[in-house]
Amino acid sequence: MDKFRMIFQFLQSNQESFMNGICGIMALASAQMYSAFDFNCPCLPGYNVVYSMGILLTPPLVLFLLGLVMNNNISMLAEEWKRPLGRRAKDPAVLRYMFCSMAQRALIAPVVWVAVTLLDGKCFLCAFCTAVPVATLGNGSLVPGLPAPELARLLARVPCPEIYDGNWLLAREVAVRYLRCISQALGWSFVLLTTLLAFVVRSVRPCFTQVAFLKSKYWSHYIDIERKLFDETCTEHAKAFAKVCIQQFFEAMNHDLELGHTHGVLATASARTTATEAIQSPSDRTEEEREKLRGITDQGSMNRLLTSWHKCKPPLRLGQEAPLMSNGWAGSEPRPPRKEVATYFSKV
Repeated sequence: MDKFRMIFQFLQSNQESFMNGICGIMALASAQMYSAFDFNCPCLPGYNVVYSMGILLTPPLVLFLLGLVMNNNISMLAEEWKRPLGRRAKDPAVLRYMFCSMAQRALIAPVVWVAVTLLDGKCFLCAFCTAVPVATLGNGSLVPGLPAPELARLLARVPCPEIYDGNWLLAREVAVRYLRCISQALGWSFVLLTTLLAFVVRSVRPCFTQVAFLKSKYWSHYIDIERKLFDETCTEHAKAFAKVCIQQFFEAMNHDLELGHTHGVLATASARTTATEAIQSPSDRTEEEREKLRGITDQGSMNRLLTSWHKCKPPLRLGQEAPLMSNGWAGSEPRPPRKEVATYFSKV
């Protein structure tokens, strides 16, 4: 159990590296999925294009959504986007940075799928087999004598060697090589353009908007850290609260057993009074428990605190004398997240 806890803590502390690894695994999985996928072109006019476009676009969309779902920051982004304005303004630049950061990782697997599909050529061959220039690659003298539906039916069977019967018009190997050559050219062009775009986004863009980039990156990390620390503080408070409640219960039961059944009602009332005094008395619990409870010792106060945190988070400033900036996100010096959350708990 300790080993699993250490691994979980390591993944939390290295979340960015962990997500990069997950995206890499998904990219390799997408390539492996395509190699194991049994591609069966319908070889019918009108159906070839629909089937091929579905294979080319549907799995990348699924992989993109899976990449977003597996990213823990998607819930944080949705929560920050939908939360009430309250006492803390929202910065659209921070939200855009968070979404772009998640989208960049989530797009790795779909890009690999599209690239592998184009380089393989089966999907492109199935989709555009009816567009092969028969007059150039085949027996052009026979084309004018064929009706258009019959020509389309013959060319639609090019991806299916077992049912293709148009070698007298166009050699199947010629059409396959022609279409696969175009597909591979498009595939390598797609890889090149994607690589150049990634280079521009990751390297060139921060050079032109360095200040805005640093601000968005800083406050994005702050939101993530603040949320984690708030969850940790709530967990510590819940443990301390449960411990005190359990101690009260056992103390009350102990008094009932000592006084007997004849004085059960009085003993219960006395035990409740003693338990209430135990909450108010600092000597009956440790300093750590007092720090974790922070004076919040009933369910209603805790519910109001959580509601207040959601509706009107405290402004990001060190004190009342520190003015908020125009975007409402920071004062002259931002408060460390742990101190911000601890101060919020102590003041409520």
